[in-house]
Amino acid sequence: MNDPLGDMLTRIRNALMRGKSTTHSPASKIRGWVLDVLVEEGYIRSYETKVSAAGKPEFEISLKYYEGAPAIREIKRISTPGRRVYSGVSSIPTRKEWPRRVDRIDAPRCDVRRAGTRRQCWRRSALHRVLRRLECHVSANGP
Repeated sequence: MNDPLGDMLTRIRNALMRGKSTTHSPASKIRGWVLDVLVEEGYIRSYETKVSAAGKPEFEISLKYYEGAPAIREIKRISTPGRRVYSGVSSIPTRKEWPRRVDRIDAPRCDVRRAGTRRQCWRRSALHRVLRRLECHVSANGP
């Protein structure tokens, strides 16, 4: 498998399209880190590490729905092993361009006058940090 993260995102996307409540994915540290962020930001309910029938660890991912619609409207891997896409902080979509459900995820840039200090201005949510490194895109449905 060349792209384990892309594989996990595809499994989540396929399960959401089929209306499944859970899906399985092989376990790894980087997948666990991404799932931690998705749980923390409210895109999925939870995940557990289990042992498959073959004796290998895997994640059981509990998916989230809001009023019958999936909580994740779109999830895709932008930068793949065959096509690397590099971007700076300024090219990450702002809140107006990329609507979010969670209020604490703000635009990657902020106004120093409103934030109070430059240090507060440079703080980023966990989702922005991880997604910037992985070049993934997630958009949500819901309140």
